[in-house]
Amino acid sequence: MTIALVIGSYFVAASLARENSRQAGDRQLQIIALDIESVLERYETLPFAISYLPLTAEALLHKDDASQIQALNLSLQELAEQAKVAAIYLMDVKGNTIAASNWNTAQTYLGQNFAFRPYFSEALKQVRPGHFYAIGNTTNIPGYFISQPVYPPGSKRGTQAPIGVIAVKIILNEFEQAWGSSEEPIALSDKHGVVFLSNRISWKYHSLQSLSPGVQQDLKATLQYGGKHIEAIAQLPLAERKGFDEYLQRPIGRLNWQLMLFPDQGKVMRAGLQSALVVALILGIALAFAAVFDQRRRRLEEGRLAQRALKKAADELELHIAERTRQLTQANAELESRYLTLKQTETLLRSTQNEMVQAGKLAMLGQMATGITHELNQPLTAIRAFADNAITFMNRGKAEQALANLEHISHASERMGSIIAQLKGFARKSPNAIAEVDVQTAIQSAVSLLRSETERRGVNLHVYVAEPVKVLGDTVRIEQVLINLIRNALDAVENSPIKEVEVRLSHVEGMARISITDTGTGIPEHVAGHLFEPFFTTKEIGHGLGLGLAISSSIVQAMNGNLVADNRRDGGAEFTVSIPLAADQSNEG
Repeated sequence: MTIALVIGSYFVAASLARENSRQAGDRQLQIIALDIESVLERYETLPFAISYLPLTAEALLHKDDASQIQALNLSLQELAEQAKVAAIYLMDVKGNTIAASNWNTAQTYLGQNFAFRPYFSEALKQVRPGHFYAIGNTTNIPGYFISQPVYPPGSKRGTQAPIGVIAVKIILNEFEQAWGSSEEPIALSDKHGVVFLSNRISWKYHSLQSLSPGVQQDLKATLQYGGKHIEAIAQLPLAERKGFDEYLQRPIGRLNWQLMLFPDQGKVMRAGLQSALVVALILGIALAFAAVFDQRRRRLEEGRLAQRALKKAADELELHIAERTRQLTQANAELESRYLTLKQTETLLRSTQNEMVQAGKLAMLGQMATGITHELNQPLTAIRAFADNAITFMNRGKAEQALANLEHISHASERMGSIIAQLKGFARKSPNAIAEVDVQTAIQSAVSLLRSETERRGVNLHVYVAEPVKVLGDTVRIEQVLINLIRNALDAVENSPIKEVEVRLSHVEGMARISITDTGTGIPEHVAGHLFEPFFTTKEIGHGLGLGLAISSSIVQAMNGNLVADNRRDGGAEFTVSIPLAADQSNEG
C-alpha cells in the first residue's frame, strides 16, 4: 500500500510538471517569436524605400559616373549606420554590386556578384521582395537578407522591367546572446530543418533529421551555409547533443522558419521524485506520530509533576512583578519631578533668550542713533525754516505763500512721524505671536531704518525682490535679523574700494530665501567655524558684543529655518536666511 502511494504520486507529479513545462515553454516561445518578427518586420520596408530614391536608379543608369556612385555609397553608409543594419548594397541586372554601405572596408561588397543568391532572382525575375538567410559569401558572417527590385526613374512600379536590385543585410546574432541565459536549448531552423541560430553552438548548421541529397545540393548551390555539408544533430557526440529531445515549436517569419524550445526532461523527473519523497516523508511522519502518541501517554504523569513546579514558579514570578512594578512607579514619580524641573529651566532659558533678543535690538538702536538723529534733524531744520518763512509771509499778507510753507511743514512732520513709528515698532518687545509676515515689507522697513547710515558710509545698497513672499513668523524679529545682517555687511565694506551690498529675496522648494551679499574681504577660514557662537566677534572693543549672529541664528531656528554663511567666488561674503513659506503660498508653489 505504501509503495503504491509513492509510485502513484511520482507519475501524477511528473504529469503535472510536464504540462506546466509545456505551458511555460509556449509562453516563452511566444515572447521570443514576437521579438524576432518585430526585428524582421522593422526592416521590411527599408529596401523598398531606398529603391525609390532617385540617386539609386540614376546610379544604375550611370554606372561609369564615379562621383554619382560615391555619392550613393556615402548615402547607403549613413542609412546603414542610422538603421543599425549590417549592410545595404545595390546590384545591377547581372548581380554585380555597384554601390555598398561598406564601400570603405576590407570586406566590401563592391565588385562582388550575388546572382546565385535566391533573394536576387526573386527580386529581379519574379519581381517581388526577396528574403533569404545565409552565411555571407564575402564576410563569412551569417545574416538575414531582404531585397527589392529597382525600376527606371519616373516609371510606375511593375510596368517596366527592373534595372537592378537593392538588398539589406540584418544580423540576428543578438538573439543567440539573449538566449544564452536560458538553461533549456532554444533553436531556430529553416524550412529544411537546418538550425542556424541556437544557444547550443554545436547544433548550428546541423539538421533536425538527415537531409536528402537533393536538399544538400540546393544548399550548396546557393552557398546558404557556406557550402558546408549539413549533418543531423543526432550524429553529434553524446555530450554535444545533450538536451536534444522532445521539443515545442512555433512557425515564424516569411521563410517557414520554426522556433523550437527543448524543455528540460530532468525537471519532470525531479518533480516526480520530489513528490514521491514528500509522500514517503508524510508516511514516515505519520508513523512517527504514532510512536510519539504512545510516548505522550507515558509522559502525562511527568507533565502533572511539571505543572506543580510551574505553579510554584508562577507564584514567585508574580511576587517579582509586583516588586518590579513598585520600583517602576517610584522611578516614574522621580522622572515627573525631573520633568517639571526641566520645564521650569526651559521657561527661564526662554525668558532669558527673549531678554537677550530685546537687548540686542536696543544695542542696535544705540549703534544706529547717530544716523537716526541725522534722519530726524533734517525734517526738524526744515520745519523751523518753513515756520519762520510762514510768519514773514503772514505779516506781509501773502497767505498763499504762507499756506505752501505750512504744507511743507506738514510733510516734514509726517516724515518724522514715520521714522519714529518705525523705531517704536522695532524697539517694542515682541509678543512671540506667530503670524504671516510679508518678507518684502520687512526688508523695506530694515532698509529704511538703515538708509541714513548707508548714505553716511557711501555704500550702494541694492534690493532685488523676484515676487512677494510670505512666511510664518514674527515681523519684529525678522526685521531684527535683517538689520543685524545688513549692518554687518555695511561694516564689511567699510574699507573696500567697491562698497556694494545686495539683498535678494526669492523662494525655492517651499522655502523663502533672503541672501545678503557684500564686496568686503570675506570670512577668514579661522573665523568661519565660530561665527554663530555667543560673544565671538572680530570687531574692535566697544563696537559689538558678539551676540548679533548668535541671536539672529537662534531667531531663525525658532521659525524652523536656518542661517548659513559662505564666501563668494568673486570676493565678499554671503549670508543666507531660509524660512519655510506660509501654508497657502507653499501650496501655490
